Amino acid sequence: MALQILTIPCLSDNYAFLAHDPATGATAAVDVPEAAPVLAALREQGWTLSDVVLTHHHADHIQGLDALLSEAPARVIGAATDAHRLPPLDLAVTEGDTIGIGAETGHVIDVSGHTMGHIALHFPASAAVFTADSLMALGCGRVFEGTMHQMHESLGKLATLPPATTVYSGHEYTAANARFALTIDPDNPRLHDRVAAVESARAQGRPTVPSRLDEELATNPFLRADDPAIRARLGMEEAADADVFAEIRRRKDHF
Repeated sequence: MALQILTIPCLSDNYAFLAHDPATGATAAVDVPEAAPVLAALREQGWTLSDVVLTHHHADHIQGLDALLSEAPARVIGAATDAHRLPPLDLAVTEGDTIGIGAETGHVIDVSGHTMGHIALHFPASAAVFTADSLMALGCGRVFEGTMHQMHESLGKLATLPPATTVYSGHEYTAANARFALTIDPDNPRLHDRVAAVESARAQGRPTVPSRLDEELATNPFLRADDPAIRARLGMEEAADADVFAEIRRRKDHF
């Protein structure tokens, strides 16, 4: 039975997630920007928290942890390479490790770039991946600690997941990402359709997260460095894909 996943708005533009295994009752929170919305969702659903997965050390993803654990004690999981900057971990993981949430198995993927030690968590049986600030809806995280080539490699790992995978990313940045994407890939009809859908959703106060990987592959410029039209627009027809990605990311940084 697939995980039941709730998207929980937090702070001004963050998302936390609850992943519940109905077969066992286990429930994991993925990131804790603030405790109150997560606790409210647990109460509303009647779920008991069993685990918390921290994707990376940035404050807007971990600052609600203490308050959450004070009311809902749980096992805390995070990257071994980031453990010195994370709250105390009960389980430190690296790429290739698995995390059991009840009967469901999540696979740890190192997606360093935005930060070193950033992890994503893929649940194949539920066709879900939690990507936080690596792959985002129509975008990707700014490269703060890793290199551009490293970020490109991390996104490449996510791009190889099954296209029907649902992508649970960490922020409501999609409208701004959409405006930028149009400057890079203006002749992409699927992108124009998606931008219209994003604008409609936001006008109605609806979230644009999660998204589907096949949609990202068709419209997200950070996954499309090999696209001939994009390469021609950038004047980088003969460049390596990683260098094209780096140019797109640099342009977004100054957009």
